[in-house]
This record gives sequence, structure tokens and C-alpha cells, in this order.
Amino acid sequence: MVSLVYVFEEDYLQNDTLHSNLTLYVPELNLSPCAMEPDPAIYVTLCLILIAIFLLAIPGNLMVGWVISTSRQALTPSDMYLFHLTVADGLMALTLPFWAVAMVQGWVFGDFMCKFLNLVIEANFYTSILFLACISIDRYLVIVHASESLSSRQRKRSWILCAAVWALGWALALPALFYDASKPNSASQKMVCSENFNIGRASSWRLATRLFRHIFGFFLPLGVMIACYSVTIARLLHTRGFRKHRAMKVIIAVVIAFLLCWTPYNIAMMVDTSLRAGLIPNSCAVRNSVEMALLITNSMALLHSCINPVLYAFVAEKFRRKIVLLLQRKVRQERLSGSKFSRSTSQTSEGNGAVL
Repeated sequence: MVSLVYVFEEDYLQNDTLHSNLTLYVPELNLSPCAMEPDPAIYVTLCLILIAIFLLAIPGNLMVGWVISTSRQALTPSDMYLFHLTVADGLMALTLPFWAVAMVQGWVFGDFMCKFLNLVIEANFYTSILFLACISIDRYLVIVHASESLSSRQRKRSWILCAAVWALGWALALPALFYDASKPNSASQKMVCSENFNIGRASSWRLATRLFRHIFGFFLPLGVMIACYSVTIARLLHTRGFRKHRAMKVIIAVVIAFLLCWTPYNIAMMVDTSLRAGLIPNSCAVRNSVEMALLITNSMALLHSCINPVLYAFVAEKFRRKIVLLLQRKVRQERLSGSKFSRSTSQTSEGNGAVL
């Protein structure tokens, strides 16, 4: 699974072959007795949505990274985790133009890019939710246990934890190496980038990778966040720390945004897994409904790569102040450099050269 998992092709048939599309979902129409001719407008619409997300996500995440990385104060662990979350969202967004093209043209980028881009998407999905879990733990320690978050030892631990999260995220994403470019069936003219489990039984591999996605990519981090924030909010309700309340408001907004984006997709994928495993009665109507649900919820999930900068801009007062200060500083520096150039060329005097 991942950040972009358009997982659905016809392995409901008895041939036990998996073609589950990550990011470009194209059903095996000729193999499925329930197949319906897809409306090309659906793929064009999804293509435009991916392009719009890309255009919003790249400048938004660059702005957030700029604000955090240029801070003159020592970064708290939560700041570090938010920065790495921004990096994960930005890397995910960089893959979107490829999937947008694939929506309308089929997969034209070859096997290596199919594996690599799915690996990037999967890894950054895992790292995103793991960093959110790290933030929840840090807020719990700071607020409930009054832990000192700015000590040098704590910052060192935070950097080590960030490295561990990235390593774990990429390790959990390794099943993406099973993706390759192929035609879903002999009558298809377009290539697709899809999963191809060619070791052992495809159903067993699929079940194992799905369990990892559900547990490490959703339930376990969600359980950590619920536990930490429940205790933290309960403590805040009995204190008068307005600054802490404001910080929690931002963090909770980020977590809620993640859940709103990813919960529908995870539910749809769980239904898909249950259907493939025979836990849900199989019918054409159910299969077609699940396919459409995966398409829609996957597009919703991709919005997560551009939504956090919007949240910071509207919810985080401190973030807005920092943007204003940074922009003022940059304008001031540009004016200062211009005034110095003017003095050196025209030999004129302009006071102290500070143009405010």
C-alpha cells in the first residue's frame, strides 16, 4: 500500500495472478466477466487532479521547509519531525506528474521507474504516519511529563529517531520492488505499472504485504497517536498553558487531516483485501463498487501531500508570523544589496544604506 496505491486488477479470477495497480489503476477488462467500459473522462479528471495537487504541494512544502530550516532558534523535536514530514510530502508530490501521464497514456516510463516511483510513494507514506506518531509521543513527553525538549541530548535522540524512521519506512516499502511494467492482457494497447508477485502464491504474498500496510501503515501509528493525545488533551484541560494549547491545535489539525485523507482509502483497501480473501460475498456489483471506491479514495489520499502547508497557513499563528518576518528580512536584504551596488557605481552617499 502506500501513499498511492491504486490497487485493483482482476485477481478475483482463479488464475491467482496479481495485477494490483499502485498509482495507476487500470482494470483487466477482458479477463473480467463483470468488466464495464471505463469512461475516459474519469481518467482525464484524475489526471487533472494529480496535476493540481502537484502544483499546490511543491511550492507549499518548499515554503514550510524554508520557514522551519531558517529558524534562528533551536528546533524542538516536534519541529524536526514536522520538517521531515514536509520532506516526505514533497517527495511524494514529485512523483505525481508521472502518474498523471500514466492516467491518460498508460505507463510509458519503463520497469525501473515503475519500481522506483512506487518505492518512493510507499516509503513516504510510511514515514509520514510514523513521523506523526513521533510528534504525538513528543507532545506527550513535553506536556504530560514536563520533559525538556531543547536539551542537546534530546535533539541528538530526535535526529537518530528521524534516521530510524526513514530506514524503517524504506524497509517497509521494499515490496514495491515487485512492481513492473506490463500489459494487463493481450488485447490491451497500454502498459500498466502493476504488482507482479512471481514468487510462490500471489495470494499469500498479497495478504502478507497488505497486513504490513494495515498494521505498520495505519493501525499501529494510529493507536500510538490516540493513546498519546488522549492523555495529553486530558492534561491540557486541567492547565492554563495557552501556548501549549495553540501548539496542540496545530498538531491535532495535522493528524485529523492525515486521517481524513487516508482513512477512507484504508477502509476501501481492507474491503478489497476481504473480498479477495473470500471473506465478503463476491458479485459484479460489489467488485465494481470497490474499484470505484479505490479510485476515489486514492485521489483523496493524495491530497495529503499538499494539505499540511494550508493548515499551517490558516491554523498556526506562529508559522504566519515567521513567514512575514522571513519575507520582510529577504526584502530588506535585497534592498540593502541594491543600495550597496548603487553606491559603488555612482559614488553617491545614501546615509547609512539601510532602506526599510
